[in-house]
Amino acid sequence: MTFIHRLLRRRKLTASIAAGAAAIALGIGGYAIANSGSSNNVSGSANAAKVVPFHRGQPGPAKVVGQVPAGWSAGTGTIVTGAAADQAKAAALAAYPGGTVNRVVLLNNGEYNVHIIAVSWPHHVFVSKNFDVDGAE
Repeated sequence: MTFIHRLLRRRKLTASIAAGAAAIALGIGGYAIANSGSSNNVSGSANAAKVVPFHRGQPGPAKVVGQVPAGWSAGTGTIVTGAAADQAKAAALAAYPGGTVNRVVLLNNGEYNVHIIAVSWPHHVFVSKNFDVDGAE
């Protein structure tokens, strides 16, 4: 193999590595930009709820806001998915933005308990059958 062939092969390899690194950097940058906002463009009928701002690392303003269903205890109910769960999730996130919903639970009285993680407060948002936020704990 001549010197010129070796040089051209090395340049092709260097160019391929540079292109791969650029693609990875663009992917990571795009992911970071997409996940940097805390905006939840959600429409719902959560107008009845008072919006409590979330500030990472600071305690929430209260332990309970609004009404918690009578006789409710953590771990009760049935995990649900689908359109109704999506509406309950949207209402909860509109009232309490900044967290991540990991499940929606249908309670015995027909209301929903939206369980929110990655926030200091609230962890349980209670949504009525009409998808209005009634309370949070």
